[in-house]
Amino acid sequence: MKTSARNELSGMITEVKSGGVMSEVIIKINDEIEICATITNDAKESLALSVGGSISAIIKSSLVILSKERVYASARNNIKTLVTEVIKGAVNSEVKLKIADKSLCAIVTNDAIEDLQIKKNDSVYAIFKASSVILVA
Repeated sequence: MKTSARNELSGMITEVKSGGVMSEVIIKINDEIEICATITNDAKESLALSVGGSISAIIKSSLVILSKERVYASARNNIKTLVTEVIKGAVNSEVKLKIADKSLCAIVTNDAIEDLQIKKNDSVYAIFKASSVILVA
C-alpha cells in the first residue's frame, strides 16, 4: 500500500487496552521507541490486533510538533530525535529526523524554525497525539 504520509514506522504490538468505544495500542518500534495509538474498537477488531502481532504506524508529517525541550502535555508520543536536515520552502520547512535506525519527518512553519533555531544535528522532540496515528496491519 502506498500513502502520501511521510512517516511509517513498523513494530510489534506490546499492549492493547480496550474501552467502551476506543482502544489504546502500544507499539514497540525498537529498543528506544514506543508509540501509542488510539483507534476505535471496530478498527481493532477489523485489523485483528493482538499482543505480539506486527503493525505499521503512519503519522502525517504535518501532525508532528517539534520542541527543543521535553514537553509534558496530553500528547502521548514524545520522542527524542536528531535533526538530520532542514529544507526550507517559501512558507514551511521539512525537518528530517533520526531516531536510532529509524527516521521521521516533520513539516513546520519557517517561523517555527527561526523561533526555535532548529538546525542540523540539534536534538529535538517529535510530539504527536495517539489519535494522529493510523495503524496498518
